[in-house]
Amino acid sequence: MTKEQILQALSNVEEPDLGKDLVTLNMVKDIEINGNKVKFTVVLTTPACPLKDLIRNACVNAIHMIVSKDAEVEVVMTANVSSRRTEGKGVLPGVKNIIVVASGKGGVGKSTVAANLALALGRDGARVGLMDADIYGPSVPIMFGLRGERPMMVNVEGKGMIQPIEKYGIKVMSIGLLIDERQAVVWRGPMASSALRQFLTDVYWGELDYLVIDMPPGTGDIHLTLVQTVPVTGAVMVTTPQDVALVDVQKGIAMFNGQQINVPILGLVENMAYFTPAELPDNKYYIFGKEGGKKLAEDLEIPFLGQIPLVQSIREGGDSGQPAMASDDKITRKAFLDVAGATARSIAMRNANIAPTKIVDVIV
Repeated sequence: MTKEQILQALSNVEEPDLGKDLVTLNMVKDIEINGNKVKFTVVLTTPACPLKDLIRNACVNAIHMIVSKDAEVEVVMTANVSSRRTEGKGVLPGVKNIIVVASGKGGVGKSTVAANLALALGRDGARVGLMDADIYGPSVPIMFGLRGERPMMVNVEGKGMIQPIEKYGIKVMSIGLLIDERQAVVWRGPMASSALRQFLTDVYWGELDYLVIDMPPGTGDIHLTLVQTVPVTGAVMVTTPQDVALVDVQKGIAMFNGQQINVPILGLVENMAYFTPAELPDNKYYIFGKEGGKKLAEDLEIPFLGQIPLVQSIREGGDSGQPAMASDDKITRKAFLDVAGATARSIAMRNANIAPTKIVDVIV
């Protein structure tokens, strides 16, 4: 066997999302051949790639069919998260992808989705941060069990910066970590926007593959300030199945899709899609309607990232400071892992096929 034969075989293995073969995409590295044994590395676009087993098996089959049926094949899977950031590197210079999690209205579980999405993306080794941009109603400190904790200051190249608190392997920052949780944030829009800018410029996020930003509900000052400060990779929209939520999430989608803002929609998550009681794990009760979010995604021709069930353990985990992804509940963990996998795929395809997002100059 030769390296040329191995590359020729692997040129028949297509990356399912990007639509090109692994060799053309320069995803095959470090080919080693020792007699009848061959070892090489496949560099994926994200550690959270849900198709890694499919790609591994396709590589092994291609070598057996084209090179040698007796070859002993070892495929090492690693990842280098893609990025299309080309401007605004003065803010968050080490962050490859800035992902906003948004909704049209409150109460749809946006913060729950953001928290568990961040944890799920980081499960296989991606470097992830979670910023709570809901200035008036921060919930991340409660959901991560950080009540009463305060971030430290760190000196970065002569400048004092706020260091995020690390919990469950990801970096976390929220206005709730700076004020008493019983204190109301009674600020006009410009003050809230100023706080958001401080979280972007005065917090030392370091090197991250994904910064997940939990946005406030609606379409307002915070959203405009964000897209005017950093180039957003894309938006994950969250809704529940009922019509009143679907109408509002369409407004959020329209805002990001608008000509002035033009942020790609990575997909739609349907939260509280159905109720599953713990004693009847195979039963589904569609309390808020059936598949409203899925049908909306089809109508708008945007990716559908998955459904999250309405189960007691998700609520209990958020209240106790142990999100579902940090628990032993296999059903809820799988739901969020599926959503994270679909989101990571959507990010990789967005970075491969769509021009970099620009910082926008919104005139309102």
